[in-house]
Amino acid sequence: MSHQYHDRIRALARRAETARESLDPDPPDDERAMALLREGFGPTVALYCEARTGGTWVRFTESEFERLEATMNDWLDCYAACYGVELAGSYAIREAAELLVDTHNARDVAQVLTGVPRR
Repeated sequence: MSHQYHDRIRALARRAETARESLDPDPPDDERAMALLREGFGPTVALYCEARTGGTWVRFTESEFERLEATMNDWLDCYAACYGVELAGSYAIREAAELLVDTHNARDVAQVLTGVPRR
């Protein structure tokens, strides 16, 4: 894997950790939820899309892939917390990427994956 992706995954993971530590939402907090999608969830899924669809196909090591997927799930946990929901599972980054390609909208992807907020 290129050093560039490793560094970007690490930075996104650190930002997710910081977001989680500072999260004190007063549900529902749509504004904060959207900021989390723009600043973290969207860029995390976009990094995966870029690695898989860019000029050269990037092969993540198992640990890098696990960290990337865990980071995406951390962002989704923070997003759901903005609506007073604690997520009970984890989601596949490949599925999120496919939804992002179809919808071009991080909020739609988060809502389809998590069911938060309820429609």
